[in-house]
Amino acid sequence: MAAPWMEKLSQTLGSPEPAVRLIFSILIGYPFALLYRHFLFYQPATVIHLFHALSGLALATFNFGPQIYHSAVCILVQFLMLRLMGRTVTAVLSSFSFQMLYLLAGYYYTATEEYDIKWTMPHCVLTLKLIGLAFDYYDGGKEPEELTSQQKSAALSSPLSLLEVCGFSYFYGGFLVGPQFPLRSYQRLVAGELSDCPGKPPNSVVPALKRFSLGFLFLAIFAIFSPHYQDSYYLTDEYDAQPFWYRCVFILIWAKIILYKYVCCWLIAEGVCILTGLGYNGVIEGEHQWDACANMKVWLFETTPYFGGTIASFNINTNAWAARHVFKRLKFLGNKSLSHVSTLFFLTIWHGLHSGYVLCFSLEFFIIILERQAQALVQDSPALTKLANSSLYPLIYVIQQFIHWLLMGYALVPFCIFTYDKWLKVYTSVYFCGHVFLLVVFLVLPYLRKALVPNRERSQDKQD
Repeated sequence: MAAPWMEKLSQTLGSPEPAVRLIFSILIGYPFALLYRHFLFYQPATVIHLFHALSGLALATFNFGPQIYHSAVCILVQFLMLRLMGRTVTAVLSSFSFQMLYLLAGYYYTATEEYDIKWTMPHCVLTLKLIGLAFDYYDGGKEPEELTSQQKSAALSSPLSLLEVCGFSYFYGGFLVGPQFPLRSYQRLVAGELSDCPGKPPNSVVPALKRFSLGFLFLAIFAIFSPHYQDSYYLTDEYDAQPFWYRCVFILIWAKIILYKYVCCWLIAEGVCILTGLGYNGVIEGEHQWDACANMKVWLFETTPYFGGTIASFNINTNAWAARHVFKRLKFLGNKSLSHVSTLFFLTIWHGLHSGYVLCFSLEFFIIILERQAQALVQDSPALTKLANSSLYPLIYVIQQFIHWLLMGYALVPFCIFTYDKWLKVYTSVYFCGHVFLLVVFLVLPYLRKALVPNRERSQDKQD
């Protein structure tokens, strides 16, 4: 896998070679998309599937060498399960179990104490694709009235070919870092339906360049500031020697910078999807929309003072996949909270086996619950509603943003440094301030509600 020019480039940029390979591979999606638009758009579906499969395999080989056999095995097994088991619950459960166990085994046997770019990174994206494929194939055998509108749009009623599944799985716009999209969308792309000019290449160059430019901006910000906000700094004596306020502010700024690593990759990859036409999302109020593959709502991400708003703006397609294929399919449990916990548990193990993931998603769940209770308190309390709408709101917004991003960074610490001994050291150095704050809010909120909400509102809450 070693290439002198790649080694030299990584040394020049001061970045690890696997990271440079990954960015280069996402960027090369643009020439592939142009090749598809100008030379392959009118070709038969078989030719297009073959191009997508071979180009994706080339990128996988460039990044991970012979380890591409992992993806090939899982794709082949998935295809055979659907062919042999048909549109059955058995096929869905078998697909889910096999794909998740294969991914978890990969995590187990390749685990280190650092964040490594290895074959399991794109494989976690592929795992969701293949599980979603099983669900959509199963839905294709149901009567239309049994399906929700989302399920109808993704259901696969016709038989699948192995080449089609390979083209879908290895599509260069989504193989490495996402986004998630159903096979039905891929079929429409190949059929030339995803265009503002049906039957012709889409007028998507400008929308694609806008997302590319935005992604490149975030990539530049990350490249400039990330060397000053390394995960490893948390474990140094220098960090421990800093004042408490400095340690907290470092967590806040570090969280913003570290997330830009994901933001830039998703935005650049989205541009590739838009250029091919996969990002086309129809017409709203006379305007053609190109956000079908959007994994980020950048303005919301940068301005929302709410933890829930950040989650809603970040990794959108993966969250939508989890909602569609896990949360909503657990409706039979009859309990939204249990469905929510189950979905978060699935996302936790899908990310990996380190204890840090468990703690991160547990904190996320707890913060979301408290935030919703706090929002309900403000809405139900005339005094707090008046304060929120007063001239003091800009100051309140700044304070709220500080707390929001500090808690975001606090929850991200175990997500990024993985192991128990490391994240415990960091939390100890800041005196578990996030846990203490959340516990205080949890204990105080009921008393604030009793003091600030009129009796009639509290009575209505009890009836609800």
